Amino acid sequence: MPELSQDVERGRAAQPFGWAEVTGPSMVPTLYHGDLLVVWHRGRIRPGAVVVLRHPFQQDLLVVKRAVERREGGWWVLGDNAYAAGGDSTDYGVVPDELILGRVRLRYRPRKPGQRSPLAVARWALSAVRPVFADRSASRRLRAR
Repeated sequence: MPELSQDVERGRAAQPFGWAEVTGPSMVPTLYHGDLLVVWHRGRIRPGAVVVLRHPFQQDLLVVKRAVERREGGWWVLGDNAYAAGGDSTDYGVVPDELILGRVRLRYRPRKPGQRSPLAVARWALSAVRPVFADRSASRRLRAR
């Protein structure tokens, strides 16, 4: 499951932005293990948005999931990777609003150690930083699960 740095928690009230590092495959192909995220704490959550939240049963565990739809009592959240089982609302149900810490705005993918050729470095440079949008097509796809 994706983890957040302690900087996100300490600066949540004072800073509008924080950062997180992804661990695990639950959000592939949107996010990969090792990606760094910029999290906007004051962002409005919409269906399809990628959000950072506290795990409902383990309050010290922070996860990144896609907010699929608004339901009574909070948000239904799912991972983008259908093959990575568990860790979303299918396990713990609706996530209350107070457990959602923020919305992911940017993704930074660090360069892999083996990327040395000029072409590989150029490809990485063009795709290293990307915005993370509320993908409505993904939310429709996930809603069917």
